[in-house]
Amino acid sequence: MVESPLTELAAPLARAVHAVGGDGVAVRLERPADAAHGDYASAVALSLARPLRAAPRDIAGRILEQVDSPWIAAAEVAGPGFINLRVAPAFHRHVVDRVLAEGDRYGAGAAAAPQRVQVEYVSGNPTGPVTASTARNAAYGDSLARLFAFAGHAVEREYYFNDAGRQMDLFGASLRARARGEELPEGGYQGAYIGELAASLGLPADAPAEEWRRRGVEAMVEDIQRTLGRFRCRFDGWFLERSLYEDGSVERAVERVKAAGHAYEQDGALWLRSTAFGDDKDRVLVRANGAPTYIAGDLAYIESKLGRGFDVAVYVLGADHHGYIGRLKAGAAALGFDPARIDVQIYQLVKISEGGQAVKVSKRRGNVLMLDELLDMIGVDAARYALVQRSHEQVIELDLDRWVEQNDENPVYYCQYAHARIAAILRNAGDRAGATAADASWRPEPAEAALVKALAEFPDLVAEAAERRGPHRVAGYAQDTAKAFHQFYKQCRVLGSEAAVERSRLALCRATMQVLRTALDLIGVEAPDSM
Repeated sequence: MVESPLTELAAPLARAVHAVGGDGVAVRLERPADAAHGDYASAVALSLARPLRAAPRDIAGRILEQVDSPWIAAAEVAGPGFINLRVAPAFHRHVVDRVLAEGDRYGAGAAAAPQRVQVEYVSGNPTGPVTASTARNAAYGDSLARLFAFAGHAVEREYYFNDAGRQMDLFGASLRARARGEELPEGGYQGAYIGELAASLGLPADAPAEEWRRRGVEAMVEDIQRTLGRFRCRFDGWFLERSLYEDGSVERAVERVKAAGHAYEQDGALWLRSTAFGDDKDRVLVRANGAPTYIAGDLAYIESKLGRGFDVAVYVLGADHHGYIGRLKAGAAALGFDPARIDVQIYQLVKISEGGQAVKVSKRRGNVLMLDELLDMIGVDAARYALVQRSHEQVIELDLDRWVEQNDENPVYYCQYAHARIAAILRNAGDRAGATAADASWRPEPAEAALVKALAEFPDLVAEAAERRGPHRVAGYAQDTAKAFHQFYKQCRVLGSEAAVERSRLALCRATMQVLRTALDLIGVEAPDSM
């Protein structure tokens, strides 16, 4: 685990806390709401009042007596016992120098205990193109996988094709009906894409429905892979549900929970006693007619995932799958696994509007907008940013008009423009752009110091985003850092300043450019050098 600049800054405080008897108490530094109170503040003395049986202000004073750091210019006790710190220019130089030294690895490796993590996301039926609503699953799941890998975990990304069951039979029958000019079967698949796909397969109209099913699935799998590739989603594996039935995995998983005493028969069906493991109700594993249910397939897939050695299996599921949390964890427990290894993340809906009107209609499917169409409208970068800008637990209202504008109201444009502006400064600097460190004489002005603080916070921010499964924090950070840079650019002349100042500001620009590029990459957004 790599220490962040803020952890390094807090280290003398942590040693002082230990010296006064505060063993095991973490020291956290926060930026005060009012900059007049200093650069950073800690409330550690307040948390020590009860265990040390002393007034927080007294404890804070005792802590400060022990603090010795070249990065802390001044420290004081404030209010009921807060410790306010003012950092020395040496700390600002250290942050800039560290970013430039570590490059695209700055902020990486935060995981204290790296694990093997599988992220399974999107995972739709191969019966139609990827929809715009599913795009949130893709953007969130891919960003989450990127965060895990950046933190130091060994990550594998998997797409689970639900290519077994009645829906697949209906898909094949729908293709065949379209080719023959017949009415669709009840519950069949609608939309112009069915006719287009049927015509593209080159099968004779009287080919068996199973052949239509097989060839149609193959074509849809290719289409899904192409669209998700365009959306910058990378997968290490494409898992076919039907393989679990063909190789006997489903049958073996059912027998395993039966042998463990976690299944029982009732009304001719076989039930999983999932309430024993915290689920809200028991689940049918095998119907009275002998057909296995979805939960039987889920058990087999859990056994496959955890049996492959993943420490954590992350599922990214839509809001209508909330009930899956209990049943998946119960299934893992019934199979003898620790249910904590099952991590289910539920994302909320996306509401898309254009010109003040809801957008639902697709040219290809008629009742839902396709991801390819969304990307044609606003581009990949805007779509990726827009779909992770809010917590996955919140509904997103995506206004297409806003995301095509090239102004400060468009968050992705605002962030990318900051990166492009820095690139332009460095191009104009010519040979001087290669500054690899801030000058020893550099005394940052307030706007410079604010930008350095943003860079210092990046490692802790991405670590927290990975731990809390929240890539939206990275999107927000990129926007805040872009704002800090734009303020710096307005207030501090870079090129043409006194030589030592120019050198330091060019180093700060390069460091900011690096961190912005890394942050945007973590959410799948490109960082252009010109716009």
